[in-house]
Amino acid sequence: MLGQRYQVRTIAVLLVMLTSILPFSSTIAAEEFGGIEPGRWMLGFRAGFAPLTQQLSEGTSTSIGPLVNFQAMYSLNRWFLVGMMLEWERHGVSVEQPDLSLGHQDIVSVLPTVEIRPVRSVAFSPYVSMSFGVNVNSFGEDTAVRISPSNTFAWRLGWGTDYHLTERLALNVEWAYKRNDGHTTGTGGQNNDWNASSFGFLFGGKMFF
Repeated sequence: MLGQRYQVRTIAVLLVMLTSILPFSSTIAAEEFGGIEPGRWMLGFRAGFAPLTQQLSEGTSTSIGPLVNFQAMYSLNRWFLVGMMLEWERHGVSVEQPDLSLGHQDIVSVLPTVEIRPVRSVAFSPYVSMSFGVNVNSFGEDTAVRISPSNTFAWRLGWGTDYHLTERLALNVEWAYKRNDGHTTGTGGQNNDWNASSFGFLFGGKMFF
């Protein structure tokens, strides 16, 4: 439970940081409605970390895991983009009492995505995105206990902003929630209490064509 309390404190601090950035960018961006030119491709690569939103399963603790995200989007007009997102994250899993490592869970999420960019200034372009897809879950065991998590429906909601260095290159920061609620099978039968939903904190860059 100590690890879970640490995760909650970490999330709270980072939420304050990010929510302070986004209103600032939105205020500046009010100079121009619509955040992107029509008919442009956007490619993005971001990396960061992801704490779970809750305890994975009763009696377990999980690490704050690495997070990697790729995306390709196309602007239909000045407001809307559509495309695909591919995301990977990993979490170490252990039993709380006694303290014993069970292994790690890998999550690959395939996410068709819609993005809305309401405003833009010379440099800042805030946005909100929504994705629906599938979480492909797998588990690497460190013990003889077999754990096989189910693949699950993925729903992701993200908020972020781009800072344009040039017309074709931008820095990016994003915060997102992703739902990943399922079950496991293996040694001991089926466990319906297995929820790997997470918050994602991403930092990286984007290219526009």
